[in-house]
Amino acid sequence: MRIQGQSAIVTGGASGLGAATARMLAADGAKVAIFDLNAEIGQALAQEIGGIFAPVNVTDEDSVQAGLETAAKAHGVARILVNCAGVAPAIKAVGREFVPHPMGDFRKAVEINLVGSFLVLSRFAARLQQADSLGEERGVIINTASVAAYDGQIGQAAYAASKGGVVSMTLPLAREFAKSLIRVVTIAPGIFWTPMLAGLPQAAQDSLGQQVPHPSRLGKTEEYAMLVESILANPMLNGETIRLDGAIRMAPR
Repeated sequence: MRIQGQSAIVTGGASGLGAATARMLAADGAKVAIFDLNAEIGQALAQEIGGIFAPVNVTDEDSVQAGLETAAKAHGVARILVNCAGVAPAIKAVGREFVPHPMGDFRKAVEINLVGSFLVLSRFAARLQQADSLGEERGVIINTASVAAYDGQIGQAAYAASKGGVVSMTLPLAREFAKSLIRVVTIAPGIFWTPMLAGLPQAAQDSLGQQVPHPSRLGKTEEYAMLVESILANPMLNGETIRLDGAIRMAPR
């Protein structure tokens, strides 16, 4: 998929992995729409990269449809979707004093990470399928899972379950959308420096980075964006989940 001149959507695009992806896409000539709930930083980034911002709650169908319509009116039919919106709760199934995991928190993780990804991509694909193809491709969908889908740690049951669902739906979606010339690929990042880690003390961040075999550091958001760029460029990448993790395999805790 040639990025230059294409319309692209990035969910969770105001910060972290999504912001790096939005910057990369814009630098490569795409017309970028940022979907996020943080209007202040989302609008600032959109202005910086010459894109647009839409306040979108990925768990709400009306909000998603409104965002897709806003993006279409501004940039035309979107050919590229990168789903980065997500949350990462850390709660044990049974905590102190034998208190079980609050179900609201479990549902929130699944609703945002899994249901939200599916809601956006399915509505995105329904619009894209009606557009003309560009040679052998019509568009590309890239979802974000996590290495927790494979080796989740203690306290990550909700997060791992939600990201495992993203991994599991990748191949069925790629097979379904093949007839429409739409590829579906998932990235499973390891430990990356994002706003979710920024609140940790520097010593804790350094300790996490040292767990990565090579390079022995936290991943950079730009490195995630580089993989997005490579996936878009390579038409044979389809139906696959790619670990981007420096060869880490997470310990139980």
